[in-house]
Parts: sequence; structure tokens; C-alpha cells
Amino acid sequence: MPRTMGLDVGDKTIGVAVSDLFGWTAQGLETIMRIGIKKDLQRLELLVIEKEVDKIVIGLPKNMNGSIGPQGEKTLEFANRIKKRFRAEVIMWDERLTTKAAERMLIEADVSRKKRKTVIDKVAATYILQGYLDSVKK
Repeated sequence: MPRTMGLDVGDKTIGVAVSDLFGWTAQGLETIMRIGIKKDLQRLELLVIEKEVDKIVIGLPKNMNGSIGPQGEKTLEFANRIKKRFRAEVIMWDERLTTKAAERMLIEADVSRKKRKTVIDKVAATYILQGYLDSVKK
């Protein structure tokens, strides 16, 4: 059964989440430390194959006024690389406030600052993917 993957793409890391088999819930999978575009895509490819992913939801960072800034441009470029490499459908998802929400949740859960740094992107990817899954369920 195909799954949907969620990505929170940053300059240093890529947070990865994947849906359950029913497409109801998002689970954080891992945080990829970025080494270079080739290596990043190779790691994603392994995960896409392993988890049988047919859809990739990528968080698109927008400014609060809805415009796309430099980070958004980088994310769109990355999305184009994914579109060329994978057979999966690529969906851009407005990710405004997901990292903030993820951080707030981790603080409330009393996760140490050091540990938060290592999981924040994976948690943000989970928020991005869950937002998408909830929107298609309705």
C-alpha cells in the first residue's frame, strides 16, 4: 500500500515523516543531515523505495503575507529536483508556523534544548504531513 512522505527542507537538515498505511496519521521518520544534493537525494530515494512512497508533501516556507522569500525559492528548487528524480507526485504545502508549533510541543513535553535541536525538523515534517493528510480526509 503506497504511503505519503512529508519533508521539512532546511539548509542543514531535512526532516522526514511518513504516513501510516491508511494515510491517516503522520509519523516522524528521521532527520537527514545535508551533505550535498546528490547524497540528500540518494538517502531520500532509499526511504521512498523502502516505504513505498507515491506522494511527497514538501513544506513551503512562505512569509506571513503569503509571498515567497529566499528560503521558499530554495525549497522550490529542491522540489524540482525531486520531481525530476522520483515518480512520486509532489505537493507543496504551506508550512508557516509548523516549526514554531513543533518547538512549542517539544518544550511542553519538556524535551531538552539539545534533544529538541536533533528532532525539531522531523517533528515539523510530521506537522506538515499531518496537515496535508487531514485536508484530504475532509
